[in-house]
Amino acid sequence: MELAVSWVLLWLFEKKHLSALGLIPNKRRILQFVLLFVLAGICCTSGYLMRMFYGERWKINPSVTFSQMLQALRWNVISVLYEELIFRGAILYILIKRLGAVWGIVLSSIAFGIYHWFSFEILGNIPGMIQVFIITGAMGLVLAYAFWKTWPIYAAIGIHLGWNFVTMAIFSSGTIGNQLLVQIPTASVKVSYFEYGIVVFLPMISVLLISFLLLRKMRDTRVLPIENEGLNIR
Repeated sequence: MELAVSWVLLWLFEKKHLSALGLIPNKRRILQFVLLFVLAGICCTSGYLMRMFYGERWKINPSVTFSQMLQALRWNVISVLYEELIFRGAILYILIKRLGAVWGIVLSSIAFGIYHWFSFEILGNIPGMIQVFIITGAMGLVLAYAFWKTWPIYAAIGIHLGWNFVTMAIFSSGTIGNQLLVQIPTASVKVSYFEYGIVVFLPMISVLLISFLLLRKMRDTRVLPIENEGLNIR
């Protein structure tokens, strides 16, 4: 459905086909995906390792099955592709072409942050809305930048899937229930706001910063079709 809508939007606004999104895989795009998938997974895992330092304990889920893990992977792939096609697909392509890279990236990240108010079902919880908007909006900023900088959608998918898969399928922190690792109940440990901020935000800041630095080196101007004339982000 998303592909059909994307094709219609691209044709109506830009007279382009789905090829404008760079969906056809090649060696460069696959390497970008794998590199950023692994990077995001490592950064996400670091957050859980820091939580273990403060007393959290995890064990392998005794009831987990290989089939269940495949289902978790499938669910994450589908959900990531759904969000990427909406927020880093045809609409972002059109925004960049019509408004320029800066406005396209900013508007896409704002929409991504607001979307998670509804997907996380926290509408009305002001502190939660602010935190989620900052975290997911920042992630949306880098994902949109990844789409513009490398052109095809593979880099953004790699970052997004790497983070979500580790969170949900490895550490069972999400909406799909217990997966590979489950938390062992332990006595709660009091931490300062500074320590809490480090554990919560440092892994996200790390993946955003490292991804940003890597993406600056990945641009291939020979295949980038959405460069906005007169605008160059460095």
